[in-house]
Amino acid sequence: MNKVLIVDDDPQIIDWLQLDLQLSGYTVDSANDGFDGFQKIQGNNYDLIILDVMMPKLDGFEVCKRLRALTEHRELPIILLTAKGTIEDKILGFNSGADDYLVKPFDIQELLVRMRALLRRTETMPIPQTGQEILEKGNIKIFPDSLESQVNGKIIKLTPTEFEILYCLMQHNNQAVSLTTLLSEVWGYDVDEDVRIVRVHVASLRQKIEDSPKKPQFLHTVTNVGYKLTP
Repeated sequence: MNKVLIVDDDPQIIDWLQLDLQLSGYTVDSANDGFDGFQKIQGNNYDLIILDVMMPKLDGFEVCKRLRALTEHRELPIILLTAKGTIEDKILGFNSGADDYLVKPFDIQELLVRMRALLRRTETMPIPQTGQEILEKGNIKIFPDSLESQVNGKIIKLTPTEFEILYCLMQHNNQAVSLTTLLSEVWGYDVDEDVRIVRVHVASLRQKIEDSPKKPQFLHTVTNVGYKLTP
């Protein structure tokens, strides 16, 4: 049974989520501010974190950053909850290390789908040998043990989702990869209803690997299809 931590300063949201997640078969713990949430994560083995953005003491972005700086929590699935839904806010969240992002108010079924996808991805992700480069194409290398890439000789830190997207595109080197394929291979969704999340993550990835994200050298948009990597 998967153990989930909800971190939110709104007791009504905690009560609502806790009840629904328990009815869906999860073991649920909670914290009512970012500092308490960070402390609980340090002392427990959670399978997934649901993290509000706007909280006292530590906001969700800062909690994400601190967790991703710790090796033992580098791949811990994190879903951010926020009232802000602009592309800029989402990119900020993903750059902080979040795997997914839900805008309040949201449907519990949508949250459950995203939770299952992240947990399934974590359970099936292969564990490579430490220090072994999993893939190298042209000017791009990726290092799974540290969730880093090397682009034109420069080491770049990636979030788990950015790493999975880059890995997927490198496996389809110089081939157009559809949004549906990325959604399926990276998130494990069976439907293509939410291609927006792919676009936001790709925009965040471009900010890291491209010198000029608006004129990309590596990660190209293929109109009416998806994306192509030309390393």
